[in-house]
Amino acid sequence: MNTNDLNLFEAVAHHGSFTRAAEAMFTVQSNVTARIKNLEEEFGVPLFTRSNRKVELTAAGETLIRYSKQLNHLIDEAKRAIGKSEVIKGQIKIGALETMMTIKGPELINELAHKFPYVDLEFKSAMRSALISDVMNYRLDAAFVPAPLDIPELVQLRVKDEEIVAVAPADCKNLDDLLKRNPLKAIVFDQGCVFRARLESWLVSKGVSQYHKTVMNSIEGVVNFIESGIGFSFLPHEIITSFYGSRKIKTFAIPKELAMMRTLLVYRKDVPPSPALKAFISLYEDTGNPLSRS
Repeated sequence: MNTNDLNLFEAVAHHGSFTRAAEAMFTVQSNVTARIKNLEEEFGVPLFTRSNRKVELTAAGETLIRYSKQLNHLIDEAKRAIGKSEVIKGQIKIGALETMMTIKGPELINELAHKFPYVDLEFKSAMRSALISDVMNYRLDAAFVPAPLDIPELVQLRVKDEEIVAVAPADCKNLDDLLKRNPLKAIVFDQGCVFRARLESWLVSKGVSQYHKTVMNSIEGVVNFIESGIGFSFLPHEIITSFYGSRKIKTFAIPKELAMMRTLLVYRKDVPPSPALKAFISLYEDTGNPLSRS
């Protein structure tokens, strides 16, 4: 076993595929398969469960990946301690909701590039549950997710609070007018979207159990459909004012308990952050509020 074997092992765990891991590591699949087999023989246990659709860590694999990340962290620290350069280098994989990627993605990349130019950032957008799962399963180094979150294994750093509003066609007078429409139509993201969940909670509070839904997979698509008069949605107020202020749409305040959304930056407690991840976290430690640091 060597550090390259562990890097290949982490690549398979991250991508859930021997083929994609080989592509990411610029090698052939047969080499990845052989190195993982050697690791499994060395430890005497299977590290992955294999199926036609995906590859997942076993319990032994989850234990090994924690140690693998700790070893890589120590190696990075040793290089920095022994070497002449104090430059922070490395790659990190960060997840976020698409709405946050749209609003803050460019700003994050620019700030990181300015302060830590040798840290490479890979972004992934997904639903809240998928982001949490990817952090828990070591596929992401960290993720921005909406609160609340009750997972003791994760450190939670408060990043920002934002307001969610109802966004309706320009001819809508108020929310009562909206609710009178028959059929009531909404433009929503897929199941698992925090904005869809709050929209449906609001409808239930108004006695509405059925509505016509059109599912979209992009913010631009949602806004376009609203502007066309097809329906309404719940979206962050900042995204509307920043990018869609000139569109033929209206925004309305919703009850505070549904309107306020806190965004957290979460990462695992049991794996020491790499120098690159520490650099990224430092962008928030000055202004953020550590909710759970133990």
